[in-house]
Amino acid sequence: MTAFLSRNKLLAFAAAFVALQVLLAVFAPIVGLQDPYAQVMVQRMKGPNLVNLLGTDQLGRDVLARILYGYRTSLTTCVIAVALALAAGGTLGMLAAYYRGWFDRVTMRIMDVLFAFPILLLAIGVIAVLGPSIWSAAIAIAIVYTPIFARLLRGPALVICESEYVNGARAIGASDARIIFLHLLPNLASVVLVQTSLLLSAAILVEASLSFLGLGAQPPIPSLGLMLSEGRNFLLLSPWPAMFAGFAILFLSFGFNLLGDALRDTLDPRLRTQE
Repeated sequence: MTAFLSRNKLLAFAAAFVALQVLLAVFAPIVGLQDPYAQVMVQRMKGPNLVNLLGTDQLGRDVLARILYGYRTSLTTCVIAVALALAAGGTLGMLAAYYRGWFDRVTMRIMDVLFAFPILLLAIGVIAVLGPSIWSAAIAIAIVYTPIFARLLRGPALVICESEYVNGARAIGASDARIIFLHLLPNLASVVLVQTSLLLSAAILVEASLSFLGLGAQPPIPSLGLMLSEGRNFLLLSPWPAMFAGFAILFLSFGFNLLGDALRDTLDPRLRTQE
């Protein structure tokens, strides 16, 4: 593994960058040192100092602690959303490629209908039905990204279903479930891995946008998008909460996007550089 990462420096950097942010979220109670919910009104809108390393917001809450806990909120919401989208869309895409016929046509037309809506508009519509919350945001993002996984996996799955080893498995009487899970799914692992990382990057931006609009995490839950929304009203008095929250969203989304690009360059033989 060490030799592999040493040959792929971009992948190693991206993995370390993402891992660092995940660790900061996991160990937020230790790293943050401050209570993200504690309001100290006499310390309102302070700049970075030795006690509050990134300053305080309009209610005197520690910005660093709220950003670290905001990482938790964003990562939890987006991981759940992308996992649900992968499970639903990936399953539909593989089944459509395997069975074809009317099931393929009906499934893909439903995916086309979902594709017709702008991502943020569809997410807002789902939350309008479910009500604003973290879980509603996760479900909305999952619905938005389900057709992406379905379309993405259907293409290569169609090619694999015509391969000799799949036809051989059918000839010896292997069940459909065995062919799908033991022959079809493992050969799609690299595609799934790359697209999952890239969609996590996009999901972080969507979750932050929903929270910014008041449709995701609700106060006083720490959320990067919510911090950005609250901080914009005090930019002239104290730009620190909004600025640092914006950088946190940027770094988190950039990390997963860079990881997805690095994985694609490493796993795709057409893009792999010749040594």
